[in-house]
Amino acid sequence: MASADDDSHRWPGDELGLPASGPGSLAPWGRRVLAVFIDWGIASLISVTWFAYDVWATLGIFVLLHVALTGLLGVTIGKRLVRIQVVRGHSAPGPHRALLRTALMLLVVPVLVISADGRGAHDRIAGTVQLRM
Repeated sequence: MASADDDSHRWPGDELGLPASGPGSLAPWGRRVLAVFIDWGIASLISVTWFAYDVWATLGIFVLLHVALTGLLGVTIGKRLVRIQVVRGHSAPGPHRALLRTALMLLVVPVLVISADGRGAHDRIAGTVQLRM
């Protein structure tokens, strides 16, 4: 059984075997939130340009960007700009896991349910983790 002193030396991602800082460590929440805002801004810009800023078109573009880019590359444009990536094991999560992760992210609440390992429920359920690049 771990003592209270052992817990003081733990960091988000430690339970996953991730380093405390630097590349490969758990991405901080500020970067994650900024990446989502950048991606939403890109989806909004596309929607304003071609779809008269229709709310459903904006949401569809956002979902398409997340599923395609995260699933195949492990990064969206926003994530790339803030230097974080989504992985499952050592590679991109694939389109099916990216779709599940994105659907849960749109529900908002799973993103806010943070576990001891530092991940939101949407990442835990999809089996993914967001790392610093």
